[in-house]
Amino acid sequence: MKRTHNCGELRLTDDKSEINLAGWIDRRRDHGGLIFIDLRDKYGKTQVVFEPDQKDIFDTADSLRNEFVISIQGSVRPRLEGKINDKLPTGEIEIVASTLTILNKSEPLPIAINDHEQVSKEGEEVRARYRYLELRRPWVQKNISLKAEFLHHTRAFFYKYKFSDIETPVLCKSTPEGARDYLVPSRVNPGKFYALPQSPQTYKQLLMISGFDRYFQIAKCFRDEDLRADRQPEFTQIDVEMSFVDTEDVYEVFDTYINEVLPNVWKNFDAPGKIPRMTYADAMLKYGSDKPDIRFDMQIHDVTEIAKNVDFAVFKNVANGNGVVRGFAATGCVDFTRKQIDELTKFVGRYGAKGLVWMRQKEAGIESQVAKFFQPEQIDALGEAIHGQPGDMLFFIAADEKTTANALGHLRIEVAKMKGLTESSVKKFLWVVDFPMFEYSETENRYTSMHHPFTAPLDEHVEKFENGDFAGMTSKGYDLVLNGVEIGGGSIRIHQPDVQHKAFKALGLSDEEVRDKFGYFVDAFKYGAPPHGGLAFGVDRILATMENIESIRDFIPFPKTSTASAVMEESPSNVDAQQLLDVHITLNQAEEE
Repeated sequence: MKRTHNCGELRLTDDKSEINLAGWIDRRRDHGGLIFIDLRDKYGKTQVVFEPDQKDIFDTADSLRNEFVISIQGSVRPRLEGKINDKLPTGEIEIVASTLTILNKSEPLPIAINDHEQVSKEGEEVRARYRYLELRRPWVQKNISLKAEFLHHTRAFFYKYKFSDIETPVLCKSTPEGARDYLVPSRVNPGKFYALPQSPQTYKQLLMISGFDRYFQIAKCFRDEDLRADRQPEFTQIDVEMSFVDTEDVYEVFDTYINEVLPNVWKNFDAPGKIPRMTYADAMLKYGSDKPDIRFDMQIHDVTEIAKNVDFAVFKNVANGNGVVRGFAATGCVDFTRKQIDELTKFVGRYGAKGLVWMRQKEAGIESQVAKFFQPEQIDALGEAIHGQPGDMLFFIAADEKTTANALGHLRIEVAKMKGLTESSVKKFLWVVDFPMFEYSETENRYTSMHHPFTAPLDEHVEKFENGDFAGMTSKGYDLVLNGVEIGGGSIRIHQPDVQHKAFKALGLSDEEVRDKFGYFVDAFKYGAPPHGGLAFGVDRILATMENIESIRDFIPFPKTSTASAVMEESPSNVDAQQLLDVHITLNQAEEE
């Protein structure tokens, strides 16, 4: 059996050609004694006609049903006037079949292949169980094919710029600082475990110490964490590391990457040129997020100084205490109903805010239920401070700085969704730079790394290790953000052994813990480590964001469900008792009552 063409290839220029096609029956129709089918493969659909004067194959064609796999021979002809299908690239032609072979039949399907509206009715479990059928859906195949094309151009880019494609281990050592590891028991080392890598972080740094200069890898990574739309237990990242670089070198490489690779994959993509940068401090102040969506304005502004002198106790007490008062002008939202405002008040409550103060800015002035607690000039000052205009709704939150930023940041996005501003096809990239070196964990009662323990501080901040000013330290960490989604993150790494020792000490790690967890890594730095740094891209995140699709699941051939299960193959599953004994594991489970 040989196909002369695929099902998306034939055109009017192929008129009268004798061809062979094979694929799945996407749809079958009987019209006036003729049988029509749409034959589908990965490349598209072609209409095939069975005519009654060819009785030997016409009777067979009468038995065809959706998803039968067939091959046909026939000749190409133009469709009749008025029968052209403008929605198909092959819509001007059809094939008159001369032979028909049924290669395989199909039982009635548990999910619909070509009905996009049916998806929401099927549920995650059903679609996951029959993922091999869901993968036949043209829009799912488009996503998977898009990912393959994206990775093809990614590899070509890094080869062009002299990066070496180097693999790193999948069985590695479990280390602290991060999400939970997936553990793998060792058969030949009783009681000991490997971990699946959350990223190839230490290995790519060791490659720089080994002198490979420029490394990249399309790397599989694993994290045992709660799932949501942009998380999966196993995911793919573009992992990159370079020697003898500083932040400017990294920005330049990845500005070039975005401008060269993405237009090859998305033909209508408007390359951004030099990607703008914003400090972490500005991002948190103006957008309440370290991954701000800058497609729309609605910047957050601090009005704490104004709030100190008002009679409104909610503002005054917070502003004169240890908190802040901030707000933003929700563009064109003056007509929000009281019900909508009540819903938004509940919404910010999820992020710790105890209330939401709102004001309507109309042509005649600013109106509010709390206006009686303000002098007219104070109301005007608040509106001016947050750049309010007639037609805007003004929102304010008073709380500690972290809560205020978090709640207003989420509120800003929620309002944008309500106004349809997040559905824009515009793509806005942003570097968020100068992240804090550490953040304090109240639950762990210690400082933790904002990025990871190997991130370098700004050169002028190294001395802060000595006076213990960990909260005041800024790192050489950076994130690449697209439309409010962090698609990549990285840093310049610590390459001096003494600085790395100080960083471990700031994190509360004892010498024994460092030796146990990172002994091999720390030793390597004793033998001459170059300055180095890099970035890791989330492949599925950048694809989902570019395609305006919420879930990265749509770009993973065999994803896990929200319970981290592979329903199709029923994994995770019980294993044979002997297998457990082989890896020196016994289960001690309470008997079910």
